[in-house]
Amino acid sequence: MLPLKSLLPALLALCLLAPAGLPRPALAEPAAASPAATASGPALAPAPATAPSPALPAGVRQVVMIEGVTEYRLDNGLQVLLAPDDSRAQTTVNMSYRVGSRNEGPGETGMAHLLEHLLFRGSPKHPDALAEFARRGLAANGSTTADLTNYYATFASDPETLRWYLSWQADAMLNARIARADLDAEMPVVRNEMERGENSPFSMLMQQVAAAAYVWHPYGRSVIGARSDVEHVGIEALRAFYHRYYQPDNATLIVAGRFDAGQVLQWIAQDFGPVARPARTLPPEYTVEPVQQGARSVTLRRIGGSPIVLAQYHLPEAASDAYTALAIGAAMLADTPAGPLYQALVAKDLASSVFGFARAMKQPGYAVFGAQVQPGADPQAALAALERGLEADGVGQLDQAGLERIRTAWLNDWKQTFDQPGALAQALSDAIARGDWRLFFVERLRVRALTLDGIRAQLSAWLLPSNRTSGLYLPTPQPKDAPAPAPADLEPWIRQIETGTGRPAVAAFDTRPPAIDAATRRSVLALPNGPVELALLPKETAGGRVHAVLRMGFADADALRGQGLVPFVTGAMLLRGTADMSRQQIEDRLNELDSDLSFGTDGNVLSVSMRSSREHLPAVLDLVFHLLRAPAFPEDELERLKRSLRTQVEDDASSPAFLARNTLQRHDQPWDPEDVRYTPTTGEILAQLGELGRERLQRFHARFYGAGHLALAVVGDFDPAAVERHLRAGLDGWRAAPAYERLAEPWYAMKPETFRIPAPGKANAEYRAAVPLKLRDTDPRWPALMLANYLLGGSEDSRLWQGIRVRGGLSYGVGSAVNASSFEDSGAWTLYASTAARNAGALQDAIRTVLDETLKTGFTQAEVDQGVQSLLNYMELGRSDDGYLVSHWIGYLETDRSFAWQQHIIDRLRGLKAAEVNAAMRELLRPDALSIAVAADPDPKP
Repeated sequence: MLPLKSLLPALLALCLLAPAGLPRPALAEPAAASPAATASGPALAPAPATAPSPALPAGVRQVVMIEGVTEYRLDNGLQVLLAPDDSRAQTTVNMSYRVGSRNEGPGETGMAHLLEHLLFRGSPKHPDALAEFARRGLAANGSTTADLTNYYATFASDPETLRWYLSWQADAMLNARIARADLDAEMPVVRNEMERGENSPFSMLMQQVAAAAYVWHPYGRSVIGARSDVEHVGIEALRAFYHRYYQPDNATLIVAGRFDAGQVLQWIAQDFGPVARPARTLPPEYTVEPVQQGARSVTLRRIGGSPIVLAQYHLPEAASDAYTALAIGAAMLADTPAGPLYQALVAKDLASSVFGFARAMKQPGYAVFGAQVQPGADPQAALAALERGLEADGVGQLDQAGLERIRTAWLNDWKQTFDQPGALAQALSDAIARGDWRLFFVERLRVRALTLDGIRAQLSAWLLPSNRTSGLYLPTPQPKDAPAPAPADLEPWIRQIETGTGRPAVAAFDTRPPAIDAATRRSVLALPNGPVELALLPKETAGGRVHAVLRMGFADADALRGQGLVPFVTGAMLLRGTADMSRQQIEDRLNELDSDLSFGTDGNVLSVSMRSSREHLPAVLDLVFHLLRAPAFPEDELERLKRSLRTQVEDDASSPAFLARNTLQRHDQPWDPEDVRYTPTTGEILAQLGELGRERLQRFHARFYGAGHLALAVVGDFDPAAVERHLRAGLDGWRAAPAYERLAEPWYAMKPETFRIPAPGKANAEYRAAVPLKLRDTDPRWPALMLANYLLGGSEDSRLWQGIRVRGGLSYGVGSAVNASSFEDSGAWTLYASTAARNAGALQDAIRTVLDETLKTGFTQAEVDQGVQSLLNYMELGRSDDGYLVSHWIGYLETDRSFAWQQHIIDRLRGLKAAEVNAAMRELLRPDALSIAVAADPDPKP
């Protein structure tokens, strides 16, 4: 069990992830093209393909192929992009409509986002889309931005599922219900989503700064819209908006992953071909934001959290040459820890972290930089330092090494995105939002061509006081105007793209559990300082990628008494410097190796997660053992880590989600405060951080880190012999760690209690509930209990989801989970939900009503059969992902199992009867045994 279970994952992410806001292709902000201007895209001549092209159905023409991505057009204007890739047994479908909050008129704010919600409410043919997705095992969702609305699903490759989802997309384009009753039911859910955003001071400050920066253009409005507009939207206006923009000539359908391209084109022609090209003309967009002529500022005052300072600057559109230089320049300025902003604020104790990024948008967008002010520091001084670093000092400090660091990371991410079908589909959708799907390839050319002088020139032209809107800023004299954006010309870049190229074929991998076991090499590497358990699964992958997890166990609960945060902080410091490598050198080495590396501590187990390639995995293993064996625990990095942790803890102290979760965990797991499994309060964490010094980390490392209880799982494209060689070399001569004994997680019979935790000033309330279960996963009731929980609260078709969100409209998210140990009779059933603070009592009552009704009526055999198939589909989808496989193998090494255990669960699920499921539910999932924690504003606003 992880001490601080509800807090440390977020803290570790804060410690290990660079907050620089690197403009990476897979994470680029979508921004849609003007539908009237780009419905047919730039004129392109079809290029001959090097790979065989499928026979085209009537009404479909091929436009161009670029590196295995092929564009087709239907006669009605629908753009289709196919990116076949057999390397993973999964398929992603993305339907992108070139409409977002930018297209909303006066009184229509939030309409694009609201329509996204309503589309899932169904049509006459599909009355509940989300429930159907859950039954079929689709990982599906939708998203709305300023420029784009898209609907996407990823699922285990299956022609029938793909056929059904394409037909649903075609039906949703024309026949969504958009009914008043659905709008009324969804309205509280959308309000709750607004309130969740209002809980974050950072989100609210970003929104208000954008609103101040844009006087006329709709980019200054929040995508979710004004509450008054959303609450008073007319159903006829919403239908008109839907019929205006949800048309084939305003849409792009993307299919990526494993599928038969010829068959898919036939299905697309059958489903979308009959849809007529609309007679309407999309309204022109006249509004252009004038050049800003003077600094603007915003001050936001709210309860809770830590001070934040922001500085936002207008930029040209994402399709322009200048934007690429500005985006990379923004990442260089905010790079951690080498960037000028980090040195100006974090290194000088003004802030605990800095960030910066450019927003990629269809029309002229913006870059935003900021810092989380260190507790006790002056926010005005931090803001002044931020502005100096951007407008006076920072640009001149940029150097060629910094450019190459960011360029390499960007190109590495581009390649990883290209090698993952789901990520590629999203990246193509993002490029469509920015103006043209080929921008995905154009941007690679531009990044490769960037020069340091060009970046400096663009930053100097745009990062001006007169072009700035900041939080906590005072007006600056001597304004200087930025240049007006010039229209982008893509053609010179597009002509440089090599067309008609395909991608290397990757052999399909059999994801059935017996096949996975057969392909995996299980062994024990006997070494003088202790054995290493191995699970090695070599397989072909796109781009030669590989996942690996190394697990190191040490000591026992008695040896770790009184250590508190020390094990966690020791692991968190491993990437921050060794005897002969600085933090920056470690990051640069990983960048050079095109690899990702993270460390996580769970009690007396350290896990090392690696993502690399066949070429670089041996070098990554060498680096891992160097980091494990020779950490330096630099004083300056330790202080920065502690500041970041303090900031996160102080933010959590007013977070309803943390307060409810922490309270419930402390009740259900009553460990002695000296025990490593104890859940501390925020006050206790802050006290421990204040006492924590470098010497204690050094002593802990010297005493507990070492060989003796190691396990390694590797999945992907790699050489097993090379892995073993580098393991031997990395472990040679390392001391043995104290004998490992797994930390027990015994069951406690806890008296149910209800906790009311005040969260003043928070619009959103959080509900958590749990009951400890005396059960392990070998119990014959376990498969039935798994399914009972899934039907009760595990999907969008569950009783809780349908009752609380769909019919009740009380919560944006509601669900339940169940777990059981593989080692002892100990598990838990948990429930969670959020709602408006004013509805906290109603939510608690509604959840109890759903539970009582479900226990009374039980589940039918039809529900059981559908639930089993849905669970099996999700399992199959998981097994198509190498990260899933490696995480399961490292767990199976601990439990002495294999995927035969998953096959056993599959077989048991397939044989379940309703009576067995209902009996397990009624025996174990008892509402009267729940302990409940509700964190809410005691005096909420109406």
